[in-house]
Amino acid sequence: MGLFDGLGSVLTDVLQGKDVNLGAVATQMFENAGGLDGVLSQLHSAGLSEQVASWVGTGENLPVSAEQIQQALSSTQLQNLAKTFGVDLSEVPTLLAQYLPKAVDAATPNGTLPS
Repeated sequence: MGLFDGLGSVLTDVLQGKDVNLGAVATQMFENAGGLDGVLSQLHSAGLSEQVASWVGTGENLPVSAEQIQQALSSTQLQNLAKTFGVDLSEVPTLLAQYLPKAVDAATPNGTLPS
């Protein structure tokens, strides 16, 4: 579940109506997944290369759907995330689809991967 460990607090905050510090979440999430390169590699492998490129770039972020997130993750990962975040399993892909692009974008503010 390493890629998404850092999203626990952001999803909890979102569900409670709190502001979200995406930069901090992204940093924690990427550290837990072998760095930003590890995160992007996993997403590329899941067929989300075009979306990831837009999140890293300086232009507008392409959306990712809950269905794409659900296909990219195993049912075990989704179940673990739901348990970790304390949300219904059906909510996890939607929340990730909404916040994962923003987290990647926040981690690459100049449109380039940090060295």
